[in-house]
Amino acid sequence: MRNVTVAMTLKHPTWMMGPKITVDSATLMNKGLEVIEAHHLFKVDYDSIEVVVHRESVVHSLVEFTDGSFLGHLGPHDMRIPIQYALTYPERMESPAVGLDLTALGALHFEKPDRASFPALDLAYQAGKAGGTMPAVMNAANEVAVSAFLAQQLSFMGIVDVVTAVMEKQHQKAASDLETILAADRWARKESEMIIQQLAAKRV
Repeated sequence: MRNVTVAMTLKHPTWMMGPKITVDSATLMNKGLEVIEAHHLFKVDYDSIEVVVHRESVVHSLVEFTDGSFLGHLGPHDMRIPIQYALTYPERMESPAVGLDLTALGALHFEKPDRASFPALDLAYQAGKAGGTMPAVMNAANEVAVSAFLAQQLSFMGIVDVVTAVMEKQHQKAASDLETILAADRWARKESEMIIQQLAAKRV
């Protein structure tokens, strides 16, 4: 994993996204951020939110009801669809995306995430459960670390190393107002940059 290159990371098998979110997809940080989003948007406890790896990228979400049944959101892996719906909500319009042919797809596969190889997912759960300014700290550290990776100043696994180190340094604060959150964001970015510089100095 420590030999993963920028070119390898940006070659996503199904989605066409910008560099930052593609790297987040490779580390599973994007799923961690979505877990935090789901917690706040739907008022769901973190222990009730599960991440499942689905390589076909057709099932975008599933909700399990108390009777054991599931309601799923399926669609082509094309970001134009959710962007269009966000712009036209609550109406739905014809999409330029190629339609989903379930018979051609044939089968859907699901598996548990490899948390040992992709520790960013657990970092996001930890930040979300800690609450306060910790999610902002985690997000800021990740953004700086991903930028350094894309600039080839940091290894792929170094992204998680930086985020972990910054989260361990943070003194937990209540997210009482916007300025507190922004201050935590600024602090995390400076700490991340210093850690990246220290790691670079060790490689020389």
